[in-house]
Amino acid sequence: MVFVWSNLTRGDPNYTLVQVSVNDVIMVFAFAPIVALLLGLTELSVPWETLVLSVGLYVVLPLAAGAWTRARLVARGGAAAVADFTARIKPLSVLGLLLTVVLLFGFQGNVILDNPFLILLLAVPILIQSYGMFALAYFWAWKWRVPHDVAAPCALIGTSNFFELAVAVAIGLFGLTSGAALVTVVGVLVEVPVMLSLVWFANRTRARFAT
Repeated sequence: MVFVWSNLTRGDPNYTLVQVSVNDVIMVFAFAPIVALLLGLTELSVPWETLVLSVGLYVVLPLAAGAWTRARLVARGGAAAVADFTARIKPLSVLGLLLTVVLLFGFQGNVILDNPFLILLLAVPILIQSYGMFALAYFWAWKWRVPHDVAAPCALIGTSNFFELAVAVAIGLFGLTSGAALVTVVGVLVEVPVMLSLVWFANRTRARFAT
């Protein structure tokens, strides 16, 4: 999704690719320790084997599959083959995410209808974090006279969360009907309109940045 936000603000594709790649590499090594730390603070016990397996299944395996697929496509048809494959597979990726969210809502429907205040409590911190992170990154990019095609994707990528990964891990660790799965679904549904509003703001303020 971060590539979508970058494209909507006419961001530098090379910068976007580098930042996303760095984020993914960090997640490979940092995700399991971060999850272990947060679960430890809540006194929930999850075996390290489970955390490492989650990272392997939801981070390392997709990255390896993507690298292998790209190498094969480049060998067969170059950059044009990669672009064609990406265009064809992108709708399926979005459909898979939407299907996951629909299924989660199906399993969590009673909880959502019976506890609307709980959903509000989940959404408010996400809103504060998203707008706060964007404001901080976007302001300093403007202060340091960073070009808009770098400033916008920088702030948007820093603001976005790995909710797709969070959904997968929450289901794997706690199940479809768990509170953890519900939190990740609320996160996805809150993040999309928030990011669209930030894209609109970034485009409206383009003239204030260096070219």
